[in-house]
Amino acid sequence: MPNLKDLKNRIDSVKSTRKITSAMKMVAAAKLRRAQEAAESARAYSERMDTVLRSLAGSFAGMEGGPELLAGTGEDQTHLLVVFTSDRGLCGGFNGSIVREARRLVHEMKSEGKTVKLLCVGRKGSDLLKSEFRGDIVDSIIGIGGKKGIGYLEATAVSDRITEMFEAGEFDVCSILFNKFQSAMTQIVTNSQLIPFTSDEEEGAVADSGELKAAYEFEPEESEILEVLLPKNLGVQIFQAMLESSASEHGARMTAMDNATRNAGDMIDKLTLTYNRSRQAAITSELIEIISGAEAL
Repeated sequence: MPNLKDLKNRIDSVKSTRKITSAMKMVAAAKLRRAQEAAESARAYSERMDTVLRSLAGSFAGMEGGPELLAGTGEDQTHLLVVFTSDRGLCGGFNGSIVREARRLVHEMKSEGKTVKLLCVGRKGSDLLKSEFRGDIVDSIIGIGGKKGIGYLEATAVSDRITEMFEAGEFDVCSILFNKFQSAMTQIVTNSQLIPFTSDEEEGAVADSGELKAAYEFEPEESEILEVLLPKNLGVQIFQAMLESSASEHGARMTAMDNATRNAGDMIDKLTLTYNRSRQAAITSELIEIISGAEAL
């Protein structure tokens, strides 16, 4: 059994840790509010752009000569998986859930004989995946957000990197893997294909709902509009993924630090009880020794 001094030092150490986790929880809660508002505000824009593009892309379904980002390379052999994680830890299972899904997807595609390339956005994704897929990681982008928060220019830097790789013929299909924010305690691992752009889901949703599709006349032609909007949509969807990932990270960190603070409190209570019992036992032992010595005299 540890002595009283060791128990006292342990209690002081856990109290210091509780102060740190409590402060981190408050900081994460403050950042979460801003990040959640940004993610929810951007959803309407990204969803509307996605709807417009699906409407435009529907006229090119099954046709040749469409934009490259829409038509793709015509093959499905090389996949680029963009994995969004955080640069820092102490956020519960936020990074672990993304990395597990990334590993599952990579193993699944490789078992089908496909080539997989990984683009890691966030330090943790690169650190956790490089031990197993070091040769598959083509690049790692860190320092996104920083003190000023997520910016659209950072998203365009990532989208430009993806576009360069696509134009160089380095992959056929590109998907992004990120945590979509639902609540501070719940984040949904989301896999979304960016290249080639797909329009089947929206058409199926309209057909199932029984709604009539409005007839539009486009000026200039649909192909010219798509040539401009598809690259912009790539940046918008990546920006949305970054915002969702940022809000999810702060929510996960706030929840993790809240749990850590509670656990530290429980540990302090147990250590204090043990300390008091040990102290009482020491006092009782000393009294017995004093009384025994007095009786011996």
